[in-house]
Amino acid sequence: MATQRFGRAPGPTRRHDVNRGWYLLLAIPLVGTLIPTFYNGTDPTFIGIPFFYWYQMLWVPLSVICTLVVYRRTRGDR
Repeated sequence: MATQRFGRAPGPTRRHDVNRGWYLLLAIPLVGTLIPTFYNGTDPTFIGIPFFYWYQMLWVPLSVICTLVVYRRTRGDR
């Protein structure tokens, strides 16, 4: 029977074994707000608020959701 030399159990909970594809999800809010030509306008308005402003504010909860999903999927069993 072989013993482990350093006491570290092999398995998917090690940091470098996490699927790193989830981190690409963090690029979605970045791209959505990085290029102002996507949202540089006043129409359509929402409750009297021009599109330029409500589009940016829409990305606040969307960014939180993306960050939460990435955190939950990449944290392992910590």
